[in-house]
Amino acid sequence: MDEAELRELLKSVEDPELGDDIVSLGLVNDVELDNGAARIDLALGAPFSPTETAIADRVREVIGDAAPDLAVDLSATVEREAEGDVLPGVQNVIAVASGKGGVGKSTVSVNLAAGLADRGARVGLFDADIYGPNVPRMLDAHERPEATEDERIIPPEKHGMKLMSMDFLLGEDDPVIWRGPMVHQTLTQLFEDVEWGDLDYLVVDLPPGTGDTQLTMLQTVPVTGAVIVTTPQGVAIDDARKGLEMFGRHETPVLGIVENMSSFKCPDCGSDHAIFGEGGGEEFAADVDMPFLGSIPLDPEIRQRGDEGRPAVLSDLDVGDAFRNFAANTANNQGIVHRRRVSESEE
Repeated sequence: MDEAELRELLKSVEDPELGDDIVSLGLVNDVELDNGAARIDLALGAPFSPTETAIADRVREVIGDAAPDLAVDLSATVEREAEGDVLPGVQNVIAVASGKGGVGKSTVSVNLAAGLADRGARVGLFDADIYGPNVPRMLDAHERPEATEDERIIPPEKHGMKLMSMDFLLGEDDPVIWRGPMVHQTLTQLFEDVEWGDLDYLVVDLPPGTGDTQLTMLQTVPVTGAVIVTTPQGVAIDDARKGLEMFGRHETPVLGIVENMSSFKCPDCGSDHAIFGEGGGEEFAADVDMPFLGSIPLDPEIRQRGDEGRPAVLSDLDVGDAFRNFAANTANNQGIVHRRRVSESEE
């Protein structure tokens, strides 16, 4: 088998979401045969996403069937668009946003990050909610960051994630009373001065709204995808629409809409109760032609585990399944964004 035959063999591997084979889509960066090994570099940019994992497994399978004695060495490379990147080792930056407070955005951020880490990804979680940082409490993470000799910040780790939050740098219960320029300067410094290292995903928990923090991040950091959090309630949907428009104006890919607090299952009677309405998030996603990433139920376990620093996504409960499905869908959609961009650049 030569390299041309190997490329021809790879044409039997389909991308189920883009609807064509990986060679025709331009997703095969390089193919080499050397000393009984096939080295293949694929344009896959969402590590540990279900679809991209399946594509890689299928590549190994078709080569193994055709040439059982051929060792297969796979790598994945997607060229970054940003130059002078403040986060050179971070492959994906996923911003989690909402138009209003009280929709459980931080809970969603924590469980998304923990869910991606649980899948095997290298993950960081940045609590960018300057005025109300509560991610450390939700992860029971109270260790202060250390610093290198050149005064770069080493983020503490919890549940397999690297963490940074303004809460680490303030005294307990200290209020943050800052004007816009101070927010911009502090966030920029945190992004640039933290030793994130090599990460597959950096999840950024934004404060609610469309103010200085959001604009600073979109102007400073190469955001690869955004997640919009809402509840089924009409008021929350109205505000989520504003958040969606903000990302659109900055040409930031939106990975989809997640509906939090979708329903409450009564532990006494077993019935489901739509306390904040029903289906509003899914209807909103359909109305704006965005993917729907999933529904997260209103469950006391989420609150309890959040207060205790134990993300629900790491549990074997039904709510854990809901968060795991959401994390998988988010990673899959981040992969689609990358692969579609690569494919379109080949046309």
